[in-house]
Parts: sequence; C-alpha cells; structure tokens
Amino acid sequence: MDPSLEVRGLAYAYPDGTQALYGVDFTVGRGERVALLGPNGAGKTTLVLHLNGLLHGGLGAVRVGGLAVDATDRKVLREIRRRVGIVFQDPDDQLFMPTVREDVAFGPANLGVRGAELNRRVELALTRVGMLEVADRPPQHLSFGQRRRVAVATVLAMEPEILVLDEPSSNLDPASRRELAEVLLSLDVTVLMVTHDLPYAAELCPRALIMSGGVVAADGPTLDILGDDELLRAHRLELPFGFNPASATR
Repeated sequence: MDPSLEVRGLAYAYPDGTQALYGVDFTVGRGERVALLGPNGAGKTTLVLHLNGLLHGGLGAVRVGGLAVDATDRKVLREIRRRVGIVFQDPDDQLFMPTVREDVAFGPANLGVRGAELNRRVELALTRVGMLEVADRPPQHLSFGQRRRVAVATVLAMEPEILVLDEPSSNLDPASRRELAEVLLSLDVTVLMVTHDLPYAAELCPRALIMSGGVVAADGPTLDILGDDELLRAHRLELPFGFNPASATR
C-alpha cells in the first residue's frame, strides 16, 4: 500500500530569490499522526503549501496516496486538493456561508456531490467533530473553538487522505483545546499538525519532525525529540516551564 505522503528532494525559492526549502525528504504512512515542529522561518508553511499544489515550480516531488502533485494538470490538481485538506489557523478564513451546514457542504458540492450523498457527508462530518446540533446556525454566532471544529468538518466532508492542521490549538481556551484534541484523536485519517505547541504535539502525535533552515533536522518519536534538550535548543524550541514530556498521554 502506498504511504499517505511522500516528499522527496523538495527545494523551493521564492521569486525574490529567498530560498525556503533546501531538499526536504520524509514519508508519512496511512493513519499516522505527525507533528511538524520548528522555529518561525524554518520552511513549514512553504512545505505545507506544496502538499496541495498552492506552491510549485521548485525541485523534487510530492506524492499523496501515490498520486504525484502536478500543478500543470488541472484534473490531477483537483484530486490532490480533495485528498489534502488544510485547516487554517483562523477558522474565519474557511467559514463564509450563511449557515454551518452550507459551509460544510460547499467543498463536496463543488466536486459535484448532490442530494442524499451530500447530506450524508455533511451530517457525518459534523457528527465527527461534535457539531451536528449547530448545523443550521450562522457560523459567526459560534464560539472560536466551535468555529475551529466546524472548519475541520468542512475538510472532513471532502473525505481527504490527509488532514493538515495549522496551529490547531492557538487561541483556544482549555475546554476547547481538550474538545479539539478528543476530535483529532478519534479521526481515522492521516494527520500532519504544524504547531509551536509542544505539549499538544506530545499529546496528539506519536511522531514528530523538526524543520529548521529549510530541511528536516530531526524525525522520530515525539517524546524522544521533546526529551532532547540539546536538540530543542539548537532549533529554538522551548518546552513550557514545568512540562515533562514523559507525562504526556495519547
């Protein structure tokens, strides 16, 4: 079986000449939950934008479920963007319809899904994030944590291969943080979580990558990586005061 994600020799420079990626290599198996850690400017966002073809034109290759990301082929790119669902840091970037139900239906409807199948996808996605009861409410009437869970549902309705989360715990109160963690742990999709929240990474992701200087600087069990003080210091990562990685549960 093909892995969910393969990145090989990925290098990229922006039009102004800034080199962001210098040759990134890693593989993520189906169903894995992997944290992508690293300081600001490490290349994490640039990498993520290559996963569904929003950025392209550099060197190397990305494959999702065995399908190569090819930004020149509209049919392939459409399928890649279905397979790779990105949940942005600000849920309001993804929620723009009059009701939650319409927001969750928007993506699959654009793929031509209609009728009973569309209703099934919407209700299943909202059920998976615990938000079915607000389906007919305007998203702007929900709390920030609820909107983030609805944003996850908008991606799940597309039945993706990979769920990519950009700083999922940011701006959440403790209860919303716990509720989102419970949702993410219950999902049966591959998860790539970009985060500066090292305790959240320890709780949710058995494996972690550190990106630094446009390359993968470390790849291994999350608790081992977070327990390596020298490695964390070398890449400007800091654990919260009093947090012991060995105490994390998942």
